[in-house]
Amino acid sequence: MNMPNTLIARRSLAEIIAGKLAASILDGKLTAGTQLEPERDLVKEFGVSRSTLREALKILLDSRLIESRVSVGWFVCEITAGNLARARELASWARAEIPSATRPAGQEPPTGPRRLPVNPEKPLQIPNLKTDRTGTFQLISWWEREKVEKAQVMVVGAGALGNEVIKNLALMGVGHILIVDFDTVELANLSRSVLFRESDSSRNKAEVAAARAKEINPNVHVQYLHGDISNQVGLGIFRRMDVIIGCLDNREARLAVNRFCYWVDKPWVDGAIQELYGLVRVFIPGQGACFECSLTEQARRDLAVRYSCPLLARENVLLGKVPTTPTIASIIGAMQAQEALKIIHGMPVEPGKVIHFNGLTNEMHTSAYTAREDCESHWNYGEITELPLSAGTTTLADFARIAQSDLGPETLIELDQELILSLSCPQCGTREEILRPMSQVGFKAAHCPVCGILREIEMTHTITGQEPFAHLSLAAAGIPPLHILRAFNAAEYRFYELTGDLKDTLHYRHFERQDNRLMATALRESIRLREMPASEEPPSNPAHGRVTLWKD
Repeated sequence: MNMPNTLIARRSLAEIIAGKLAASILDGKLTAGTQLEPERDLVKEFGVSRSTLREALKILLDSRLIESRVSVGWFVCEITAGNLARARELASWARAEIPSATRPAGQEPPTGPRRLPVNPEKPLQIPNLKTDRTGTFQLISWWEREKVEKAQVMVVGAGALGNEVIKNLALMGVGHILIVDFDTVELANLSRSVLFRESDSSRNKAEVAAARAKEINPNVHVQYLHGDISNQVGLGIFRRMDVIIGCLDNREARLAVNRFCYWVDKPWVDGAIQELYGLVRVFIPGQGACFECSLTEQARRDLAVRYSCPLLARENVLLGKVPTTPTIASIIGAMQAQEALKIIHGMPVEPGKVIHFNGLTNEMHTSAYTAREDCESHWNYGEITELPLSAGTTTLADFARIAQSDLGPETLIELDQELILSLSCPQCGTREEILRPMSQVGFKAAHCPVCGILREIEMTHTITGQEPFAHLSLAAAGIPPLHILRAFNAAEYRFYELTGDLKDTLHYRHFERQDNRLMATALRESIRLREMPASEEPPSNPAHGRVTLWKD
């Protein structure tokens, strides 16, 4: 008698944690009105990441077993006829075994050889290697194709490291890749950047890298953003990523990425290279030290000096070039992509630690950073209210009214960067109204055109909505699309996302097949293209022809 093949469902770690908490509610250990322990304590109790815990809490919230009280915490709801059946269902999940890949905090690691985790639900499949681009990955015991294809990964920096990371992500079939960089290609990049060609000189790095990623694997969805990660990428983009990979060459940008990831509780993988040396480190909010914790006192002093004049700080980022080789970029970029892949699969990583690689001696060692209790990056936004608003059409006054209706008339809007109101010359007395964000006002522009001396800066980073310039749009005040804004009164902060920007801000439509002809026309001036006869149909590869691949 043939028995049907039946897969026994294996609960996720988040579902098991939700089940254990639901069981505690049912048996009276957690009574109605009781406040749950702080998230940091629950993370330690269950030995899971903060993102896994929050997924479990979301299950309980959706099941009406707990409720969230803004700026206070999580509270147990009363068991009623409406949620009793669901509570019993969740409680049954508590009997599932915690996957062996996860070890509770404080428990000693097992002795003997370490084994890679295996997904018991994964049936054996023989891929068709003639038609399936990533078929061989199916033979890897822990590989979960659906997770990889659904993953959203942002790569910040498209230089030597970024090229290697992007290439690896495309080869592995990571479904959605967003590339951010504000620089352009120069000939010196060609010695260590696998995605760039001589014909790409002066083109935007992010755009060229995205086109070449699509050339490598037409099945991935790519998007590029030519802009500064510090002030031109909305927090709503960070919020929707599974992992962020930093391929940066300066502390200022790393600090910005670190804070943004911490604010919206997202992991990020940092890499750095110089000559034959490199390092890789994973930072996960609430688990060990963050990048800012790792800074030495001298590094903090250097940052303070560079920011002593705010208009000069951004220009300082562009000073200096770090000498590297393509070999060390390949090594560190591969390690970064691999750490991201582990995070996507929920495999164990070592947050708050740094892996050093010495290419001169081929030695590698790992050391741990010490988390700082007073670290300024350790701030989590928590609950975020999504608003159907756009940065381009909503004014400062409009947004202030919305926040004040929620938090009271004394509410202030807090901007991420200073808004320059005016520049005044102390010598000749002239005053120029600016009304632009600091990122758009250069150090040279701050000098008086008459006297040539540095002018006094009038600026603000808080908004009441009553200012004479409150008619400015949020975008004109330096707020990027899909950003999350902060509003506060004397008692609390609240956070609001410009979700109306989502459709046009995070779309992954660049180089998609259906836009082939339209995109080819739009990009002809920005990337050198091969001309295609009018009668010729678009090639099967949606990025083919977007960037000229010169051959000898």
